[in-house]
Amino acid sequence: MNKDQVKGRVEEAKGKAKEVAGKVFDDEGMEIEGKVQKNIGKVQSGYGDAKEDVKDELDDD
Repeated sequence: MNKDQVKGRVEEAKGKAKEVAGKVFDDEGMEIEGKVQKNIGKVQSGYGDAKEDVKDELDDD
């Protein structure tokens, strides 16, 4: 697991928590901010997953 995967998953979790808090407190801005943060985390972890896949392919050769 590389740093992009870890950071991305942490951002996903923080975004999800913020999204839920926004729903609980009826704060639409916080909810939207959480959704954005969660999606940024998904992109970053996806990038990390792709890097890991390429590294694994290169190591197999």
